[in-house]
Amino acid sequence: MKGLGELERTVMEILWARDGAATARDVSRALAGDRDLAHTTVMTVLDRLAKKGFLERERDGRAWRYRPVASREGYVAELMLGALNETGDRDAALAHFVRSVSVDEIAVLRQALEDLTTGNGARPRVEPSG
Repeated sequence: MKGLGELERTVMEILWARDGAATARDVSRALAGDRDLAHTTVMTVLDRLAKKGFLERERDGRAWRYRPVASREGYVAELMLGALNETGDRDAALAHFVRSVSVDEIAVLRQALEDLTTGNGARPRVEPSG
């Protein structure tokens, strides 16, 4: 999954924060205090995000309603996996990452690993290392 541009990220943040789908007008209103953008610009960004696979859309009368395909956390996880794929040594990159996280984050990682090994969590994608 590719990264997002600044405006695309801002639009995604608005949609991730919502409890349901939003129209371009809803997004424009949410952006009004933050940026001075033409409504057509917002429509173009939403259309582009849908074509890139970040959003799904459904008709609501003459308008489209947009909803994120994945959660913010899912998106970030995909970015992290993409970064791991860029390295020649996944094991070394993972080890370096783990050495750089806080004690609290280590506890979260331990719990996630425990959940995986006891069958309480989703199975990870298995890819060859190195």
